[in-house]
Amino acid sequence: MASAETAAEHERILREIESTDTNCIGPTLRSVYDGQEHGLFMDKLEGRIRNHDREIEKMCNHHFQGFVDSITELLKVRGEAQKLKCQVTETNQKLQNDGKELLTSMDELRQCRLQQRNIATTIDKLTHCLPVLEMYSKLQEQMRAKRYYPALRTLEQLEESCLPQAGSYRFCGIMSENIPRLRTHIRDVSMSDLKDFLESIRKHSDKIGETAMKQAQVQIARDNAVTSQQRSMSGRRIRKEVERTGSNPFSEKDSGILDVEDEEKDEIPGAQDLVDFSPVYRCLHIYTVLGARDTFENYYRKQRRKQARLVLQPHSNMHETLEGYRRYFNQIVGFFVVEDHILHTTQGLVNRAYVEELWELALSKTIAALRTHSSYCTDPDLILDLKNLIVLFADTLQGYGFPVNQLFDMLLEMRDQYGEVLLKKWNQSFRQILDQDNYSPIPVASPEEYQRIAGQFPFQDPELDKMPFPKKLPFSEFVPKVYSQLKEFIYACLKYSEDLHLSSTEIDDMIRKSTNLLLTRTLSHCLQYAIKKKNVGLAELVQIIINTTHLEQSCHYLEEFISNITNVPPDTINATKLYGTSTFKDARHAAEEEIYINLNQKIDQFLQLADYDWTAAQGGGQASDYLSDLIAFLCSTFTVFTHLPGKVAQTACMSACKHLSTSLLQLLLEADVRQVSMGALQQFNVDVKECERFARAGPVPGFQGDTLLLAFIDLRQLLDLFTQWDWSTYLADYGRPTCKYLRVNPHTALALLEKMKDTSRKNNMFAQFRKNERDKQKLIDTVVKQLRNLIATNQA
Repeated sequence: MASAETAAEHERILREIESTDTNCIGPTLRSVYDGQEHGLFMDKLEGRIRNHDREIEKMCNHHFQGFVDSITELLKVRGEAQKLKCQVTETNQKLQNDGKELLTSMDELRQCRLQQRNIATTIDKLTHCLPVLEMYSKLQEQMRAKRYYPALRTLEQLEESCLPQAGSYRFCGIMSENIPRLRTHIRDVSMSDLKDFLESIRKHSDKIGETAMKQAQVQIARDNAVTSQQRSMSGRRIRKEVERTGSNPFSEKDSGILDVEDEEKDEIPGAQDLVDFSPVYRCLHIYTVLGARDTFENYYRKQRRKQARLVLQPHSNMHETLEGYRRYFNQIVGFFVVEDHILHTTQGLVNRAYVEELWELALSKTIAALRTHSSYCTDPDLILDLKNLIVLFADTLQGYGFPVNQLFDMLLEMRDQYGEVLLKKWNQSFRQILDQDNYSPIPVASPEEYQRIAGQFPFQDPELDKMPFPKKLPFSEFVPKVYSQLKEFIYACLKYSEDLHLSSTEIDDMIRKSTNLLLTRTLSHCLQYAIKKKNVGLAELVQIIINTTHLEQSCHYLEEFISNITNVPPDTINATKLYGTSTFKDARHAAEEEIYINLNQKIDQFLQLADYDWTAAQGGGQASDYLSDLIAFLCSTFTVFTHLPGKVAQTACMSACKHLSTSLLQLLLEADVRQVSMGALQQFNVDVKECERFARAGPVPGFQGDTLLLAFIDLRQLLDLFTQWDWSTYLADYGRPTCKYLRVNPHTALALLEKMKDTSRKNNMFAQFRKNERDKQKLIDTVVKQLRNLIATNQA
């Protein structure tokens, strides 16, 4: 059984060897050697080989003749093949010879095609690389030209579009590595330019502000000229209309349009034209592109705030000259002109709130600085120039949209200081005028001279006009000079009030109040000073009274003058009135009082020359020399008083007589006079009669009857009582309204009576009456006792 299976397996293997490719026979033979019957298989294999050999031999025998024939044919073909080979070789050689040129051409063509392909590839690559290189070259050129903002745009385009399209070349990598460094460089350079710009505008803000203020001044002058021309044209139209129609043109609408031609003037460059703002714009754009706009804005604002504080810090000696104030204002204006330009030419670098904050800071510091420095100023011209400069400063900044009301409020505050400085200046002027005046009526030799003085002072006197030349004006030189100074003061006040945006009523009120201060304080003090001077005599005092009278009468002319220059009628409701009338009245009253005091002092000087012999046995028959001289002085003095108002002369005369009477009584009752004789009283009575004769003669017209004699009534009754020795009447009628000696005071009588007795000396005044001495002494003692009882009774 096993042999049959082995034989079948060997048979299968043999068939497989016969039919299978020799490449795959290995596994088949492997299966034979793996078994135990490989000898048997080899026998069968030998037998199969012999069978195939026999079949091959049979086939060869069967086809041998054909084979022989084929060999024979083949041999024949070999010769032909040899010939063919030779021909093929020759043909091949020819073909090779002929193909060399073709191969060369083909090789050249291949090279050309390769070059074309390389060129095409190169062109394609260059097409992508050249924009990068050109862009980079452009970038380098922009960097060299310091056009950093375009360079930044080029850099952005290079990075975002050109480099990604170019590919990964080494130069592209280098460029990519340089891009951050270039951005940093551009940012740093632009910031450096900005710092240079900030430093430049800090240095040149003075020039910028000066130019802006010149522009504003030219514009204001142009506007004023147009306004004046409009008023002039309007006035001419009104006059023509009135002449043509004889009616009020304002009753109809005026449809005429006034064409004003612009005057050709030298154009002043704009303040912003003096500054190159490109570093700011460039840096702003660069930082915006770099995404750091907030950083830039914060830096710019911080630096400008620092510069603002420096600009707003005034110089310590700014108040000394107007140029110091001008430089200060120029710097402030220059600063805000730059900020205003930045505000309107950039989008959000600075905003309105930021600029307003800076302006509020500047306004407060500027006003504080001006208040401090202007307070040192004592020159009214400098204050006036400063006021005009502040107005120009305010108008300039107002033209740029900044609120300046606080500046004008400060100018109104400065007006009070200006008024005080004016008052000090005019105080010196008034004092100089009063010191240099000769206090004599002004002589006028010709009509021209009269007209010149009348042009300085409004004086009207029909009686004086009728008098021929030469003649004298009643007042002295200081009247027209003081009046001219008053007008100059009003003009000075008006100059300050100009351009302060005040109404005519406000200007009028300000001028009137300032003029009142000048009259009631400055001029009043100067007049008091002139009156109280030691070397002022009665003639000068009389002339001062006359002068103040004329100045008082001129006050309404001053009011009209103020109304004319302010266009405010003097009868306007609530209009301030001038107090000049009271000022000149007070000065006149002071001069009158000084006259009275001066007269009394002169009387006292004469009385000091009195030399009575109080123990004389009998009096003389004529008045004392000192009293005669005093009466002569009073007569000549009262002759000068004829130029004074009658009441003043009368009051002076009455005052002098009263003082003389009082002084004589005091002279009689002096403590140094210990004893008075009847003879001395008689001499004293003669002197009093001389005084009464002077009073009765009427040295000053206007007294009614014996009014002036009343000044000596006390002295007269006292002397009559003693000379007539009428004590019984005095004692009996004392206290009655009809008493003969009503003006005799018992104290005065007792004091004089005590001087008539002398207990300390033996030889008294009654020594010559030896027979009646005791009776007289007893009588005196009796009267003394009665007087003392009378006094005691009245006191009780």
